[in-house]
Amino acid sequence: MSNPIRLSKIFAVVFLLSIGFSLLHAQDLPYETVTVNGQTYYKYTVKSGEGLYAVSKTFSVSVAEILRHNPGSSSGLKNGQELLIPVTKTNADRNISVTSSHTTTQIAPVDQNNTFRHTVVKGETVYSISRMYHTNVSEVYRYNPGASEGIGEGQVLTIPQKRVISEVKEENYRYHTILPKETLYSVSKTYKLKPEDVMRANPGLSVETFTIGKTIRVPFFESYEVITPYENQTTNVQHRVLGGETLYSIARNYGVEVNEIEHMNPMLSGGLKTNMELIIPVKRSAIEGDSRSVENEANRLLSQNKPSQSVNVMKVGLLLPFLDEAGRGHLRLQEYYEGFLLAVEEMKNEGANLELYVFEIGKGNDTQKLGSLLGTMEMKSLNLIIGGVNDEQIRVISDFSKENNIKYVVPFSQSNGEVLNNGNIFQVNPLASATHTKASSLFLETFRNANVIFVSGGRNDKAEFLSELQLNLRKNSVKYEAISASGSLSTSILPLLSNNKENVIIPASGDANTLRIIIDELKKVQDTNPGYVIRLFGHPEWQTYTNLVDDYHLFGTYIYSPFFIDDKDIETRKFRDKFRKWYDRNLMETYPSYGLWGYDTGLYFLTALRRNGTQFEQNIQRIRVNTLQFAFHFERLNNWGGLINNGLYLVHYDRNGQIIKMDKSR
Repeated sequence: MSNPIRLSKIFAVVFLLSIGFSLLHAQDLPYETVTVNGQTYYKYTVKSGEGLYAVSKTFSVSVAEILRHNPGSSSGLKNGQELLIPVTKTNADRNISVTSSHTTTQIAPVDQNNTFRHTVVKGETVYSISRMYHTNVSEVYRYNPGASEGIGEGQVLTIPQKRVISEVKEENYRYHTILPKETLYSVSKTYKLKPEDVMRANPGLSVETFTIGKTIRVPFFESYEVITPYENQTTNVQHRVLGGETLYSIARNYGVEVNEIEHMNPMLSGGLKTNMELIIPVKRSAIEGDSRSVENEANRLLSQNKPSQSVNVMKVGLLLPFLDEAGRGHLRLQEYYEGFLLAVEEMKNEGANLELYVFEIGKGNDTQKLGSLLGTMEMKSLNLIIGGVNDEQIRVISDFSKENNIKYVVPFSQSNGEVLNNGNIFQVNPLASATHTKASSLFLETFRNANVIFVSGGRNDKAEFLSELQLNLRKNSVKYEAISASGSLSTSILPLLSNNKENVIIPASGDANTLRIIIDELKKVQDTNPGYVIRLFGHPEWQTYTNLVDDYHLFGTYIYSPFFIDDKDIETRKFRDKFRKWYDRNLMETYPSYGLWGYDTGLYFLTALRRNGTQFEQNIQRIRVNTLQFAFHFERLNNWGGLINNGLYLVHYDRNGQIIKMDKSR
């Protein structure tokens, strides 16, 4: 029985060599290899506390790849569990080997001259990632074929390396994924930069974000220069062999491996001889005399806050197309401005010294007026800009904010893309994908032990959220049922209900008519089976269906939303009264309310600027403001881009007629 096993090992080695791999024989690898159905795998035993993400980083494969070849691992890993890790071009090229009993396992860094890696975070899509790295969706799919089936948090994607030319300063950028053992100092040396240059290009870089697997942006001025990580950069020195020296002692003297000396000196095949002239590939770091204090000083930059200039007189610009009547948008912007003024008045009553500059910036995509305005000295002296509605306006203001290092709040747009590459931007409107991801996690946290039933019907407008939620439920071994709202729902849903659990019903559409039909059918079930506990879980637009509020209370309904107005809240009532008193009219019936939108945005950012100065983003997580409509929780998606609001409410219409608004942003 030994011959087939031996043959399979030989076949595996021959196969790998035939496609250009440089693996050693299986018995020389720290991980045993096996071949199953023509695919070669590393056999790996899981260590205590180790998760899928950690294993994926060790072998340079995605979490999805591990799950595909180890289907029983979707519920988590256990100590001692054996995994089959596919041998790929990438992890084979990492040259995992053990050279002698005196050396430890070496993992050669991945070549980042043509590609780099991105680890997916919550809420990201292939589209948003492609925009972040100035590539396109088809390119991401080309390097990651499995991504077309969907991506998940923790998955590692290969991204084509591109030079990015800033339109403002004509600087070139490339991207670098932080490798094991790399420091801010060594990355800076890799690209012949100062640590301060790297920090300046990555305003979000800190001790917490400079970690293995994270990506940073690097200023790069030599377009076609091929780089090697500083830890691997060498220079050749000559060494004359002395009597009594061995290859091992010479290697230890210079801090290199024996096989590196052998590779540079083919004549050693005849043995080491006294007075022989050897070429030794010595690490640059060893001969340049880099001291630990120099590296510590560089790394200290990661833990230091940037100096923040306090502001005696806050200068704020509100730049909006107030005269653009398309879609009656001018009325909404007027109300936004009016709400903003109430926040200004409140800040001045608290002693703030503030100058507000309000400008009309022109209609549609014509940015000529806006460009002329931004050319004035008055604009360059601002501490904060709020405004822009369409992509063209936002792009022009974004470039201006980068050039003049002015904080810029984008109040309305969700998908302009500027926030991905401008560290000065704060985007108030959350990304839909991030909202779905956070709402999915929140549902699991709240209803893990419930009987979950999805009801299809109506417009298929919640497919993205439902797909995210159902995937999350499956990953966590939470069973659910799916049923159609067509026909007699009250009859077909009855066998699926549980009499000893909460039954949570999730309509697949946000449509009001579909919701009305589902509610009427559920009422029939409740009337004939009062022992069942039935709840509804729904979507942000449900808050606009005011004629259904009594039914929401009947079923103890929950909805998720980044914005919500509790009209019974005393502070909200005070705001409505003040607005009516100031402007002699009520707020318009819009969702979200533009008056409250302007008030919340103004109060939050003016408070941040007053308390923390011009670098207020460094303390953004500590800012607490009693907003009335929006949940504010700003986070960076990457180390060089701006901050996006990921705030989210869970709103509960309880059976006692109360509305409970819970801020679940953190």
